[in-house]
Amino acid sequence: MTEHCLTFHDLTLGYHRHPAVHHLSGGVRRGSLTAVVGSNGSGKSTLMKGIVGVLKPMSGSCVVEKNVRIAYLPQQSELDRSFPARVIDLVSLGLWPKRGLLGRFTSEDREHVSKALMSVGLAGFEKRPVDTLSGGQLQRALFARVLVQDADLILLDEPFNAIDAKTVSDLIDLIKRWHGENRTIMVVVHDLDLVREHFPETLLLARKPIAWGASRETLRADNLLRARQFHEAWEEGAPWCEDDAAHGLVHDHAHPHVHHHDADDHHNGPQTSLKRGAA
Repeated sequence: MTEHCLTFHDLTLGYHRHPAVHHLSGGVRRGSLTAVVGSNGSGKSTLMKGIVGVLKPMSGSCVVEKNVRIAYLPQQSELDRSFPARVIDLVSLGLWPKRGLLGRFTSEDREHVSKALMSVGLAGFEKRPVDTLSGGQLQRALFARVLVQDADLILLDEPFNAIDAKTVSDLIDLIKRWHGENRTIMVVVHDLDLVREHFPETLLLARKPIAWGASRETLRADNLLRARQFHEAWEEGAPWCEDDAAHGLVHDHAHPHVHHHDADDHHNGPQTSLKRGAA
């Protein structure tokens, strides 16, 4: 039996009663490496916030297995770079779950921080102010913070945006190292070529799950077209979801994570088709 680190039960997430992720059901296998892809506004960052608990479900649930430690790296645009902190201060924040806000760091903690900075190529940057870092250097420092958290489930929201190719390559190597350590990793990614090359599994969102499974299957042209059609057909002001049939969107059984149902059996269990009032 597959051991899941994270399970979604007909999960719907949103803002101000407007759903942004609809009726997601399935499990994230422990030790898996999954890319989360979709157009801007498709619900990728919303899903990350829902997993970490920043957003509460509008309906359904997101269940993280007991004793699973989570590390969450938001988009750089959500960070306040003007805060007067040094690189070592930023990375040391990853120790707070162990030491608490006012806990004293040990010599072992300082060694972990030093090794983490060395692992991301920032040895010697300890006393640099955060606001003097380039985009790539800041992302390396944030990955170092994730390193010292020693998490079981790692959530990365668009970690490759606005950084140079060398940094992308180095961070991909670090993600693969985590994967080799049997950590569960979910990464929001825009570059589909990067996904095809480095990510074994993919969840394709268009405010709802379109496909979820092996990347080569999920990223088939018909799934990408379906995602684009649904995204374009969405009414931004709609309080709930339109029936797929209204837009001519008929879904296949793309992956066991996502259960697609015909109209005649939609009362038999969780579904991913978007019914008005279903959320």
